[in-house]
Amino acid sequence: MKDITVLIPVHTIEGNFNEWFDKSIKSIQENTIKPEKVAIIHCDCEEVKSLMEAYDFGELNVEFMINEGDLDFCSQINYGVSQVKTTWFSILEFDDEYSTIWFKNIDEYKDAYKKTSIFLPLVVDVDESGQFLSFTNEALWAMKFSDKLGFLDNTALLNYQNFQTSGMAMKKEDFEAIGGFKSSMKLTFVYEFLLRATYNDLQVMTIPKVGYKHTNMRVESLFWEYKNHTSDKLMPEEAKFWMDTAKKEYFFKMDRKVKYDDKTSGGEIKNVSIDSAGGFVKDVHPKTEEEAK
Repeated sequence: MKDITVLIPVHTIEGNFNEWFDKSIKSIQENTIKPEKVAIIHCDCEEVKSLMEAYDFGELNVEFMINEGDLDFCSQINYGVSQVKTTWFSILEFDDEYSTIWFKNIDEYKDAYKKTSIFLPLVVDVDESGQFLSFTNEALWAMKFSDKLGFLDNTALLNYQNFQTSGMAMKKEDFEAIGGFKSSMKLTFVYEFLLRATYNDLQVMTIPKVGYKHTNMRVESLFWEYKNHTSDKLMPEEAKFWMDTAKKEYFFKMDRKVKYDDKTSGGEIKNVSIDSAGGFVKDVHPKTEEEAK
């Protein structure tokens, strides 16, 4: 498929990285239509650079993007999109796989739905052993879920949060226009991003064919660490805070660097949002559209 770049963020090659990475690259190679370019976004560290440069990508057109900035997932993707030269991009996590018809489907649907900015895949979620867990992004094809069958709207999203952006195809111009991913949003960055996209009237559609296989809760993955890792583990109070905050921050295109304060006062959790100037914000819900700019 011409005019689309696949972005694969890599910041570590620990554990079974080679096994996962082989499968993800093979899933691109086996597509009936290949993307114009595959971009590996990685840190400026010798171990990762050496592996990427020695890797056999076959006939894929591969570019290495060395990111010298923050290495969290959101920052990696934001940097990658800033370097993309194609109209469209897609996100592939190194432990996930595309279906063999995904780029063919994007090609067909983007021609049929020219006003659509984001095409989500029907995602099959599996555990580390490959056992089926669930589907994601399928809700848009349920009757009366949203205003228009197959399309996501802001109202529906406020009531149902189970969507993911990995595997999606999105227009670079629109991603940058609404501010990209917000790294401060922790586990709700996808939810906040889609709220912001729909609030800004971008058309979001799920292509009703399996397009992506996602490995859920892989050991040492971002969400696994949020659930299990001692230093990064999110307690229920903080998880609720981030969900509530996503519903407030999507009005703002810039990442206002929200922070969670778990200090107790009188036995109560104090949730504090901090604006870009470092001031405390008691109510970050804008009263007018003008205030949200």
